[in-house]
Amino acid sequence: MTSKLVVSTFLSLDGIMQGPGGVGEDDSNGFPHGGWLPPLVDEQFGQIMTEVFDRADGMLLGRRSYEILSAHWPNVPDEEGGEKINGMAKYVATRTPMTAGWNNTRVLVGEAAETIAELKQSTNGEILVQGSSNLLRTLQEAELVDEYQLLIFPVVLGEGKRLFAEGATPAGLRLTESTTTGTGVVYASYEWAGKPSYGVVA
Repeated sequence: MTSKLVVSTFLSLDGIMQGPGGVGEDDSNGFPHGGWLPPLVDEQFGQIMTEVFDRADGMLLGRRSYEILSAHWPNVPDEEGGEKINGMAKYVATRTPMTAGWNNTRVLVGEAAETIAELKQSTNGEILVQGSSNLLRTLQEAELVDEYQLLIFPVVLGEGKRLFAEGATPAGLRLTESTTTGTGVVYASYEWAGKPSYGVVA
């Protein structure tokens, strides 16, 4: 019994994942570019996201991302994807206890590397990580990420929280799927493949 941990993230071309959905979503550290995603959303984007969530059996969130999503989805159960997201198992990684009012939510209190390793061993299926940039750094360091499903948008932001920040743990990745939407968003799925390989170009 082991779950697959999948990171699904929206990225700018320069690797920024902060505040894609709207102004004020995450303006920490004075981030001025909130809402860079909506102008590039089209039907193909929607199809990709539907497939991503259809494959998922649960969702893992850091505390901040939980607060953002739980403030939205329970209030729009009839919105596309709402039934799936509200009904699926949700896990919140946090160092301090909290009360989670969102349906089917379990709080994982403690060091994330330990609680999430235990979660993977005690569950089956696919657990999707959404947002949660601080949590992602911990997952990367502990080599708990099995796959990255990235939607890369044709926009450069120049500042903000990055999926792979300076000092990220080196890893090799293997491309398993890719496609492009009509607005130029690239979807690319990568499996974790252990440590990077090195060589010399002849």
